[in-house]
Amino acid sequence: MADLCRGHHLVLLWVLATLVTISSAMPPPNPIKCNKTDCQLSNSYGIWGDRQTCHAPKIVYPTTEEELRQELANANKNKLKVKVVTRFSHTIPKLACPSTGNAAVFISTEKYDSNINVDVEKRTATADGGVGLRKFIDTIEKAGLSLVAAPYWEGVTVAGVISTGAHGSSWWGKGGAVHDHVTGLSLIVPANEANGYAKIIKLIPQDPLFNAAKVSLGLLGIISKVTFQLEPAFKRSITYNFTNDSDIEDEFMGHARKNEFGDIQWYPSRRTAVYRYDNRVPLNTSGDGVNDFLGFQSNLILLSKSVRATEKGFENTRNVGGKCTMASSFVSYKRLIANGLKNNKLIFTGYPVVGPHGKMQTSGSCLYSSPIDITNTCAWDPRINGLFFYESTAKFPASKFGDFIRDVKKLRDLVKPENMCGVDIYNGFLFRFIKASEAYLGQSEDSVVLDFNYFRANDALTPRLNQDIWEEVEQMAFVKYGAKPHWAKNRNVAFLDVQKKYLKFNKFIAAKNQLDPKNMLSSEWSDEILFGKQTAKGDGCALEGMCICSEDRHCSPSKGYFCKPGLVYQQARVCRFSSSSSS
Repeated sequence: MADLCRGHHLVLLWVLATLVTISSAMPPPNPIKCNKTDCQLSNSYGIWGDRQTCHAPKIVYPTTEEELRQELANANKNKLKVKVVTRFSHTIPKLACPSTGNAAVFISTEKYDSNINVDVEKRTATADGGVGLRKFIDTIEKAGLSLVAAPYWEGVTVAGVISTGAHGSSWWGKGGAVHDHVTGLSLIVPANEANGYAKIIKLIPQDPLFNAAKVSLGLLGIISKVTFQLEPAFKRSITYNFTNDSDIEDEFMGHARKNEFGDIQWYPSRRTAVYRYDNRVPLNTSGDGVNDFLGFQSNLILLSKSVRATEKGFENTRNVGGKCTMASSFVSYKRLIANGLKNNKLIFTGYPVVGPHGKMQTSGSCLYSSPIDITNTCAWDPRINGLFFYESTAKFPASKFGDFIRDVKKLRDLVKPENMCGVDIYNGFLFRFIKASEAYLGQSEDSVVLDFNYFRANDALTPRLNQDIWEEVEQMAFVKYGAKPHWAKNRNVAFLDVQKKYLKFNKFIAAKNQLDPKNMLSSEWSDEILFGKQTAKGDGCALEGMCICSEDRHCSPSKGYFCKPGLVYQQARVCRFSSSSSS
C-alpha cells in the first residue's frame, strides 16, 4: 500500500506541475566550464560514460565562417588537436573530447549562429552550422516552408543534427533521417601552409566526399554551412492509440507504411502498445496544436528530485513492486495528457491534435528559460539531482526486428513482466522508422530504431535492480541481431566491432585520411567509438557498460552480482543477482 500511495503521490505532483509550470525554466547549464588554465566539457547529463573528465586548455568562439577557418588554421599551424563543441552538447559518447594532454583546443559554434538564407523558389535553406534547430524551423516556417525530418529533441544545431545521424520517424519520401534531406554543405578542413593551413570545401551530392561528410561525427572537418531541401508548409494530425501489444511484432511494418510520421511506444511490463497515427494534412486544416512532449517539458525541481529519490529508494531495497507502481502511474498519466500534445497550445482536449508541422515535429520547451526562474528546469539537469539514466538506441534492419520483439517477449514471460517495469518508468521501448541512406555511416537498409532508457546509479560500482535483463536486451540487439548503434547515444559496449556493421566503412576512413591526414580532429576517445575498440577490462567494468563481463569480477560479486549467461539469448553474458556465484 505504501508503494501505491507513493506512486499516486508522484503522479499528483506531476499533474500539479503540468498545471502550474510556465513556459520558461532555469536554463540548462553550459556544457563548457573554464577557469584561467583549463576548460572542461560535459554532456547534458553532466557525466560521461566512463565518468572521466574531458578537457582542453583553451576554447575559442568564432562568429563567422572565416573566423572558423582561421581558428582551425591556427590549431593546425601550432599542431593542436581540435574538437568542435556546441551550446547543447547532447552527444552521450565522448566524440567531442580531444586527446588527453595540453596540445588541444575546443572550437565552439555557440556564437556562429546568425545566418539562415531561405530560397523560396528553390525550396531550400542554408544555415550557419551553429544555428539551433528551433531557430531554423521557425525561420523557414515563416517563409511558408517545412523541413520534413527532424529529431524529437530540438536542443541541437543544424551541423550537429546531421553529423551524428539524428532522425525523426518516417519510411516515406526521403525518410526520417535529417542528413538525407541535405543537398549541400561546407566543410572546413586542415590544409598545408600554401593553402593557409585550413580551407573551405563546398560539397553537393555529386561530389565523392558528400556521402562521407553527411554523417561524419566531427571527424572530417568543421561543418560550417548546411543546405536543406524543404517542402511547402503543411500541418500534421496526431492521434495516440493505447492498446494491447499482442501483435506488435507483426504490425509495426504496416503501421510505418500507413502513417507518414508514425511511431510506436511499447511498455512491455504493462503489455501495452501505443500506436502514433501521424500524418500530414493541408495547411488550411483547422487546428493550432503543438507537441510539447512530456519528457522535454520544464518540471518543478522538487518533482524531478522526488521521482529520482523514489526510484533510487526502490533500487536500494530491490522493490520491484514499487517500480511497477511508478510505471503504471506514469503510463496512465501519459495517456491522460496525450504525452504532451496540446490542441490549443495550452492543454489537451481530445484527438486528433492538428497543428503546424514545425510545432509538431520536435520539442524541448525546458530549453527556453529565464535565469531568474530557479524552480523549473529540464528533469535531467545535472545540478539538481534529478533524473539520471542510460539511453540505448539500436538501428535494426526491418526484416530482423520482428524476431527481436519475439525474443524480448520470451524474456519478459520468463522473468515475469514486473521485472521489466524499470524501462516503463521512462518511455518503454520507442520504435521509429528511417529509410536506407547513401551516407557511409548511415543505415544501408530500411530500418527500425529502438530507443530505451533505464536507471543509472549515482556510483559507478553500484549494481542496478534487474540489470541483467537490460544487458541481455542490449546484447540481443547489438550482437545477436547486429543492430547498429546510434552514434550520439549508447553505452560503450554498443560500439564493439561497429566498423564491421557498415558496408562502406572503409570508404569513410579513406575520406577521413584524405581530409584530415594528421588526425587533428580525432582523439583516443572518438577512435574508441569509431573503431569499436574494447578497452581493458577491470573490476566492475560491466556495471556501466564499459565491457561485457567474462568473469565475476567484471560485475560485483561482493554485492551478489555474478557474470551469467543470458536466459533467452544464452550467448549473452550479463551481471545477474544471485545468492552465490554457482546458483
